[in-house]
Amino acid sequence: MRVVIDATPLLVRSAGVKTYLYHWVTALRRHSAELEVSLFPRLGQLGPLRHDRSVVSPFETAVRLALLGLARLGGASATGWVAGRADIFHASNLVRHVPRGACVTATLHDLTTRLMPELHTAANAGADRHFVKRIVKVARRMIAVSRHTAEDAVRLLGVDAERIEVIYPAVSEAFFSSPERRVAEVRLRHGLSRPYALFVGAVEPRKNLDRLLDAWAGLPRSLREQFDLVAAGPPGWSCSSTLARLRNSPGIRYLGYVAEPDLPGLTAGATLFVYPSLYEGFGLPVAQAMACGVPVVASATSSLPEVVGEAGLLVDPLSTSEIQAAIERLLLSPSLRAELAARARRRAGYFCWERVAAESVGFFERAAG
Repeated sequence: MRVVIDATPLLVRSAGVKTYLYHWVTALRRHSAELEVSLFPRLGQLGPLRHDRSVVSPFETAVRLALLGLARLGGASATGWVAGRADIFHASNLVRHVPRGACVTATLHDLTTRLMPELHTAANAGADRHFVKRIVKVARRMIAVSRHTAEDAVRLLGVDAERIEVIYPAVSEAFFSSPERRVAEVRLRHGLSRPYALFVGAVEPRKNLDRLLDAWAGLPRSLREQFDLVAAGPPGWSCSSTLARLRNSPGIRYLGYVAEPDLPGLTAGATLFVYPSLYEGFGLPVAQAMACGVPVVASATSSLPEVVGEAGLLVDPLSTSEIQAAIERLLLSPSLRAELAARARRRAGYFCWERVAAESVGFFERAAG
């Protein structure tokens, strides 16, 4: 069976979807002898994962983007020519046409543009509307990255629940084993001399950073003098005032974009991980922190309770006082941190790419059948 996966997000700036796609394709190629996995546009060996640039060289990127432009202008016939023979074509929300004759599948990451349109750009909302119209409506089967996303698709889009399978994403192996030497190197490189609480994610309204900063400012001075709050992630949209606070508040360290190789060490070095996002389809940074054995404070909304389970503290993301109380409780209790860290490691063991690859093979077989 030849499965062609739309890999357009690997050629552009992207975060969570790009990380998922990169490791998913790698796992399928490594663990799935039953499938012949090709990429659209045609990509062979992938380079290192970076969120701020393509995973192939600038020349290769330009060629592939030109092919995508041809496919977009030429419709289904041109898309089929660029994709090559496909028994199954797995689409992203960036593809505009699908090849004729191929079984269409897709991954549903989240429906936040429907639920919280004010937290997205017009371009993101438009791409998702097109994805629903051109892909979701015709896809034979779909992968949802969480039960919550699957339920949203049924409720908001009217999708038949039998067409959706939940396959949770996974965490790169590097997060499960980050040696002390590597942690020390990363801390030195980023000038992190004090213990710290960590947030990882783009600086944008959905991540709810302003409430996190308010909660941190409300902590007792003794804790703020002992611990820093470190935020790592690129500037997103509508974030100028939040960026100003991150860059100018005492005890706050804003690192900006941190390259993928440094994230395991940065995460493993944290005293706790805090993620008060307003909505997540899955919440990969939380799973990564859990794999590192770092206790987590996360929102009790959307898919995050599915990911965290009983391995962290869940809070109302709209309540600054709840966020503050959970952070303070963990910072003051080494024993609670140790208990949650042990639970986190055990739970994170489920989020492995071998399991995802095996479940994905079954998904494609059922779609083709």
